[in-house]
Amino acid sequence: MLKKLFQSFRSPLRRFPHPRRTPEILSSRQHALRRNEISRHAVSVVERLQQAGYEAYVVGGCVRDLLLELTPKDYDVATSATPEQVRAEFRNARVIGRRFKLVHVHFGREIIEVATFRANHPEEDDDDTSHQASRNESGRILRDNVYGTLEDDAQRRDFTINALYYDPSSERIHDHTHGMQDIRNRQIRLIGNPEQRYQEDPVRMLRAVRFAAKLDFDIERHSADPIPELADLLDGIPSARLFDETLKLFLGGKAERTFELLLEYDLFAPLFPASAEALEEDPDYAGTLIRNALANTDLRIAQGKPVTPAFLFAALLWPALPARVAEVQARGLPPIPAMQEAAHDLIWEQCQRTAIPKRFTMPMREIWDMQERLPRRQGRRADQLLENPRFRAGYDFLLLRESAGEQTDGLGEWWTEYQEANDSERRSMIRELSNKDQPGGAPRKRRRSGGRRKRGAGEGSSAASE
Repeated sequence: MLKKLFQSFRSPLRRFPHPRRTPEILSSRQHALRRNEISRHAVSVVERLQQAGYEAYVVGGCVRDLLLELTPKDYDVATSATPEQVRAEFRNARVIGRRFKLVHVHFGREIIEVATFRANHPEEDDDDTSHQASRNESGRILRDNVYGTLEDDAQRRDFTINALYYDPSSERIHDHTHGMQDIRNRQIRLIGNPEQRYQEDPVRMLRAVRFAAKLDFDIERHSADPIPELADLLDGIPSARLFDETLKLFLGGKAERTFELLLEYDLFAPLFPASAEALEEDPDYAGTLIRNALANTDLRIAQGKPVTPAFLFAALLWPALPARVAEVQARGLPPIPAMQEAAHDLIWEQCQRTAIPKRFTMPMREIWDMQERLPRRQGRRADQLLENPRFRAGYDFLLLRESAGEQTDGLGEWWTEYQEANDSERRSMIRELSNKDQPGGAPRKRRRSGGRRKRGAGEGSSAASE
């Protein structure tokens, strides 16, 4: 008795159930989505579940994107069947997840994700239901395996535009939350009480920004107002999940617009605290460098070229690095060791927020390290740098710094000419360096000549595709 009383005080947000609405069912004449536009594997999953006596629909972002004449990247199915019942219907399926139990049905390289209809959590947590649903003290959902009806599931989804259920058998759309209206009005609207829904899962704030940027929608006022005040809730999200969400934010082809929205809603600082501080101290330089990097990323994606998180994170974090290098150098370390120590510390701090895998942090450090090496061009150093696998990424990063207004005494132009010059022209360019001081140059030191064969700079991979 006392336990339930204390729980009612601890979790007041659970007292507000989602309002029930009469669903709007749109026939094929009332919408533009057609069965033949849906993945045939998604259709087959739905039909097989329906033939087994379960409710099943294609749902979520794929329905939204097709209505907006966009190409879905994947297909989701929602059903009344439990994960175990779905697994029993498909030999090519497996149950995954603990926080949210799902079923992946495999068709070669395509995976159809099948989720059981979810329901609201019970008003009190007790030992009997803790394996199905649980929250932490701030209201964030830790486990969500309470099953319900189609109506329940619609109210449990995040945004109205993601709560559209398409039945390929009848070609009807079931709309429980006025999602079709919001698509027509081009707005992102959270289902239910916005403050409660963000507390249940703070990542929804990032999703709101991502969808607004991707679809060129506005975030509806009541859904937008709580975001700046609740942005700090992202501190409680696991760093691995935030890394995945950051990739979705910046590798979807709308990175520059996403960055502006993150700043507008105070969501950039929880993701990149050191960079946000540098941006506040020097908004012109830091802002220009980050925006130029993101614009280039969007351009490469639009052109179908590969991109890598390593170069992207190197650019997002760079504005915070030079001041740290200067601090380390003030303790007496030479430039390159100072760069390496400062880079190590900065990346370690960032990984506490977004768990960047080592396969990306290593090339990030190499790109930064190259910024100290590129000014050192005398003797055979220039040719050795050209042979470095990270030369192209480091060179592109140098041009990015210059595009933000950083003064390098023409270093980017020199390296551009050096790559295009023949051997005799390169030797002449190196001799000219001895007639003037090199920015950041190291003391001259004879080195043994190596026997490695010279490789053209054009063989280096693009900075964004390392």
